Amino acid sequence: MRRLIILGLAMALCGCDEGGAAGTDGGGGGGADGGRRGRDAGTAPPTDAGSVDASNPLTNPTDGPPAGNAEGDCTIPVEAGPEDTSSPDHVVGTGSPESCTADAFIEAVAQGGVITFDCGPDPVTITVDRPARIFNDTGPQIVIDGGGLVTLSGGGSSRILYMNTCDEAQHWTTSHCQNQDHPQLTVQNLTFIDADSRGEDEYDGGGAIWVRGGRFKVVNSRFFNNRCADVGPDVGGAGIRVFSQFDGLPVYVVNSTFGGAEGYGNTCSNGGGISSIGVSWTILNSLFTHNHAIGMGGNPSMSGTPGGGSGGAIYNDGNTMTLSLCGTRIQYNEVVQHGSAIFFVTNDHSGDIRIDRSTITDNIGGSWYPTYPQISNHDDTPIVVTDSVIE
Repeated sequence: MRRLIILGLAMALCGCDEGGAAGTDGGGGGGADGGRRGRDAGTAPPTDAGSVDASNPLTNPTDGPPAGNAEGDCTIPVEAGPEDTSSPDHVVGTGSPESCTADAFIEAVAQGGVITFDCGPDPVTITVDRPARIFNDTGPQIVIDGGGLVTLSGGGSSRILYMNTCDEAQHWTTSHCQNQDHPQLTVQNLTFIDADSRGEDEYDGGGAIWVRGGRFKVVNSRFFNNRCADVGPDVGGAGIRVFSQFDGLPVYVVNSTFGGAEGYGNTCSNGGGISSIGVSWTILNSLFTHNHAIGMGGNPSMSGTPGGGSGGAIYNDGNTMTLSLCGTRIQYNEVVQHGSAIFFVTNDHSGDIRIDRSTITDNIGGSWYPTYPQISNHDDTPIVVTDSVIE
């Protein structure tokens, strides 16, 4: 295994020839070992994800790994921080767990604005049988804040949250739905578990959350055991799938966890944690471990395969985008095809990857690593790395 430690030095790096690269992802063929897995994920040593940060509300180790990377110390920009929910527009529940029903949650989301929960003093799980849907004319700001006590579950059969500025059923508000500044959706202090979007066909992917348009941000949240399509060349995002953010501004993921320990990982054809088309991401002080990309054949699909299997933690495709990581650990994720940690391909060969004070290590399987191990990208994609470990 190649070990790279870069301390205090920014480097724009280009790798060797892609070697057999083809089609959208440049690595569609995958080579002889493209479908070969590394060591069994079950044998990976435990991470330090179970450490508890007393300042974080999501820290009860009996309820799974805490939100965020305990080692992350990157500064959070004001626009990436949690939203003020001291004066909510809607409150789910009336003080007891029984009052916090799926219908009450779904109705509150449909009304928009700032949404909080009053389910009593103890943790509570709300299980939905259908996605809560954002309506585009109920913002512009929509905040869903679980206060560190609320888990939203898909019950193994449903996506949890859906937003789409280009879906007429969610009310068109502009003539340019693919590039409008609203709704501005924030999910914070929440846990998303057991969502499953495999029954969705029109807007597939996005096991727990599917977003198109406006702005989207995730703060102090956790994603455990979510699923989306098992196969497909470009479908992905067991935790989150995103399209068309306003003016190409980034999705922020802050102090959040995808997986975090064995038995908590998320699974999809591509992008075990997150997936997007043409979207930039800024990921701060977050943790991605034990997620799985289980498709096979890459993108475009190799002959005789259903396609997919790339981006164990992160799958980014499209044009003109940036992936920025700071204070983030990506570890023990697993792929069949490419990018055991990260798959990042811009069709127009624009965009870049920036990795600062982060660790990418012990991710499993895949091929086509022209610049760094565990990262699949075109060999002319600039990758700037500072104070980080990639091995």
